[in-house]
Amino acid sequence: MTIKANLLSPHSMPDRIKALPRDHRGYPLPWFIHQTPTAHDFRIVGAGKLEQALKLNLCWVCGHSLGRNKSFVIGPMCSINRVSAEPPSHYSCAVYAAKVCPFLSKPRMRRNEKGLPDEVVSPAGTMLLHNPGVTCIWLTRDFRLMPVDNGVLLRIGEPLEVRWLCQGREATRGEVVSAIDKGLRILLDEAREEGQDAVNALLQSLDRVRQYLPAPDGKRFESPDRPALAAAGAQH
Repeated sequence: MTIKANLLSPHSMPDRIKALPRDHRGYPLPWFIHQTPTAHDFRIVGAGKLEQALKLNLCWVCGHSLGRNKSFVIGPMCSINRVSAEPPSHYSCAVYAAKVCPFLSKPRMRRNEKGLPDEVVSPAGTMLLHNPGVTCIWLTRDFRLMPVDNGVLLRIGEPLEVRWLCQGREATRGEVVSAIDKGLRILLDEAREEGQDAVNALLQSLDRVRQYLPAPDGKRFESPDRPALAAAGAQH
C-alpha cells in the first residue's frame, strides 16, 4: 500500500483533519484554500484567510484555534533565513500536510500553475519555485510579522523541534544537505546584490542552521524544553 493511501485512511488522520470537507477523491480540503459552494482550488489561498489566521490565531491547515506552540511547514531556504509566507499550524496538522501534499512529499513534482485566474496574488516575499525535495516542520512558540513591499512575511522564532521529511518519511542528513545546496545559490546571488554585509549574514545563518539538520543517527533536533512540552501534549 502506498504512503498516500495509508495517510488518506481515516485511522491515520488527525481528528481535526478528519473533520474537514473532502473533494471527490476523498482528499481533505485544507482550511486555507480557495473554496466556493461548487468549486475549490488547492493552489489558491482563499480571500482573507491569511488575515483571519493571523488575527484569530487559527491553524492554517484545519482552521481551528492554535495553542501556545506553532508549527511552520517550510522549505530548506526558509530554515536558513527563518521566514515564512504562510501562518503556522498545529504540529499534527503540519506533519500530515507535509506527508500528503504532492508538492511537499514528491521531490520530482512541479508546481501546476496552468489555468490560474489572472487575479491570483502571489505570496509575499520572493518565492523559490523549484521543488527542494525535503520539507521542514519548525516548531516554535514565537513569530512576528515582517512587512515587505508586496505583503507581510512571518519571522519565525527559536525552535523547540526541527523535523525534516522527504517522500512522507524522515529525511536523511544527506537529503537535507542536498536540498539546501539546491537553493543556496539563489540566496547567495540575492545577498551579493545587497553587499558584503548581507553575504556575511547569510553565511552566519547557514552555519547556524547546521545544528538543526538530522543527526547521522537520524535523531532530530529538540531543544532542552521539548521533553516537558511533549509530555504535556502541547505540541499538538
